[in-house]
Amino acid sequence: MLTLPNVLSDRGSRYAASGGVATSEPDVAAFLKNLKRNKKFAKATHNSWGVILADGTALKGDDGEAGAGMVILRMLEREDVRDVIVVVTRWYGGKHLGGDRFRHVQTCVAAFLTEWRGGS
Repeated sequence: MLTLPNVLSDRGSRYAASGGVATSEPDVAAFLKNLKRNKKFAKATHNSWGVILADGTALKGDDGEAGAGMVILRMLEREDVRDVIVVVTRWYGGKHLGGDRFRHVQTCVAAFLTEWRGGS
């Protein structure tokens, strides 16, 4: 598991990105369970995620952040990333971010993929 704990903050909301290998739905469930063993992530407002399996099956979860899972899936598809779950975690800071929240999800996914690929 790779976790970037402090990717960005905006108007009090804080974002992190995590991910790892997931080749099946049970792997996804196990990854999310493992992530939430950390109380910090378990208490987060949202843990949105997406993964595209090797066979092309796309799985996602918004966890209350409507549309965030699809943003993650689109980025994974564009980068042709398979069998890697990416989770974007948000701790709500008290102010609505509107459309900026989607840009922040994109920033988190991009940061994760850069680190996952070795920082290049």
